[in-house]
Amino acid sequence: MEKSDIGLIGLAVMGENLVLNMESKGFRVSVYNRTVEKVDKFVQGRGKDKNIFGARSLEEFVSSLKSPRKVFLMVKAGQAVDDFIEKLIPVLDPGDVIIDGGNTHFPDTARRTAYVESKGLLYIGTGVSGGEEGALKGPSMMPGGSPAAWPLVKPIFQSICAKVENGQPCCDWVGEGGAGHFVKMVHNGIEYGDIQLICECYHIMKELLGMSNEEMHETFAEWNKGDLDSYLVEITRDILAKKDEDGNYVLDYILDTAGQKGTGKWTAISALDAGVPLTLIGESVFARCLSAQKEERVAASKILQGPAPAKFAGDRKAFLEDLRKALFAAKVVSYAQGYALMKAAAKEYGWNLNYGGIALMWRGGCIIRSVFLGKIKEAFDNNPDIANILLDPYFSGKLAEAQSGWRNVLAQAIVNGVPAPCLSAALEYYDGYRCERLPANLLQAQRDFFGAHTYERTDMPRGQFFHTNWTGHGGDTVAGTYIA
Repeated sequence: MEKSDIGLIGLAVMGENLVLNMESKGFRVSVYNRTVEKVDKFVQGRGKDKNIFGARSLEEFVSSLKSPRKVFLMVKAGQAVDDFIEKLIPVLDPGDVIIDGGNTHFPDTARRTAYVESKGLLYIGTGVSGGEEGALKGPSMMPGGSPAAWPLVKPIFQSICAKVENGQPCCDWVGEGGAGHFVKMVHNGIEYGDIQLICECYHIMKELLGMSNEEMHETFAEWNKGDLDSYLVEITRDILAKKDEDGNYVLDYILDTAGQKGTGKWTAISALDAGVPLTLIGESVFARCLSAQKEERVAASKILQGPAPAKFAGDRKAFLEDLRKALFAAKVVSYAQGYALMKAAAKEYGWNLNYGGIALMWRGGCIIRSVFLGKIKEAFDNNPDIANILLDPYFSGKLAEAQSGWRNVLAQAIVNGVPAPCLSAALEYYDGYRCERLPANLLQAQRDFFGAHTYERTDMPRGQFFHTNWTGHGGDTVAGTYIA
């Protein structure tokens, strides 16, 4: 029997489409699923007459693979991955590779990499972005784990991934341990932010400007032709125009309660752990949480007072241009915060992340693909050590240009009671980041007053700490003396 180049376990939506993608690029693929009926259905259905082998047992699956064997897991993140690792270790040989392509939390990938390597095998945890269509036609892929595994899977990964205009693959090695899944986690966090920002623009258009679905469809179609050209703006355009068989807009019948799978939450928690102000992404997670409180919100709407959006009396065309600029500026802030988190993580975990390369990996195939990712690549090309992409001349110029409209949009939203938590968080971060002196001097004074936590002084070198006996009857003991 002809041996397969790679094997995949887990024939759900993403797994099936990745198999078809790999087969279409000239690779022979073995497939296995815990429910064997799924194997039969796939091989006799979408996989019929293709260079795909359906295994009916794990042993048959492993024996069908070329050495060194490459086993791609597309199973539910969590315990299922650990369970399959334990099943695979006894039947694989030293130097074989286990690949996890699910939305796995990066500490789990770091743990699994060390464990699998201790058994003589190699491990890769790779982010795969692009949804069903991306998996079939070319996703963005972010692999990390065992460096020795990368040359073994590189030809396959870079064949099946998306390509940008010059043919460059949207896949490259990210780093050791959990680096690949960390970058995918940040990608998903930015995705949360992007989605919420677009939703807030939709809400402002609908409630403040009184625009119809068709008018909003046309607006997003126009926005997608310029510097907002992106996958999420593109699908928003299409969603707004979609009607059911009765001629009703589908969007108008969808309940306003959002789901989530946890990757945005992980990003926010990682930011808190690292002390990085990921304010916009954090707000996008909380916005989903608030949306889920549907019954409470319905009840609250009948009790809590606020302004009803007034009929817009200004220049709608000018306001929409302000809104476009606000969306662009806020999107830039979202990416800036995501990159700041990656830089902090790289420092903490000793990863050598290629930030410009990551931007290119996100240029095609993935949910957050956007035309201005090319500008992020240029920012790091021009200054690899740039502290924050907001400081890049292109982005600082664009945000300066957008600023007046951005503030006008938020002023109108606030006055009319239309919530815009992420558009607002982005501007607050921008204003905070450019503020030479924040009121944290008072904050430190308060901490020192009630807890003797000490403070640094403006007239003394950094790293020297002082305490004031604020009440006149406190002692000289400071908090620092009893921190273990």
